[in-house]
Amino acid sequence: MLYEIRIYTAAPNRADPLRERFRDHTLRLFARHGIEVVGCWVPPEQPDQLVYMTRFPDEPARKAAWDGFGADAEWKRIKAESEVNGPLLGGQSAMVLRPTDFSPTLR
Repeated sequence: MLYEIRIYTAAPNRADPLRERFRDHTLRLFARHGIEVVGCWVPPEQPDQLVYMTRFPDEPARKAAWDGFGADAEWKRIKAESEVNGPLLGGQSAMVLRPTDFSPTLR
């Protein structure tokens, strides 16, 4: 099993539209492509960030899921429509994690 943590930093004054797009569209499209979302968070000290964790059975599944999502015509349309007034993202980072054999909750 692989986990991935992604941190999105909204462009200035775009945190609410970013979260709305994620809630109203992105999560549904993730599910369509096999991207299982474990959770979504907003750090209290960084309210312009959206942090989320996904889970995949292995690296080939992770790659296939992200490739499919990126090529999805509905995603491309939603992204373009949501960014008519400028991009929603100011920055992003990602980290893939493999649980240890002693991790109590992520086996």
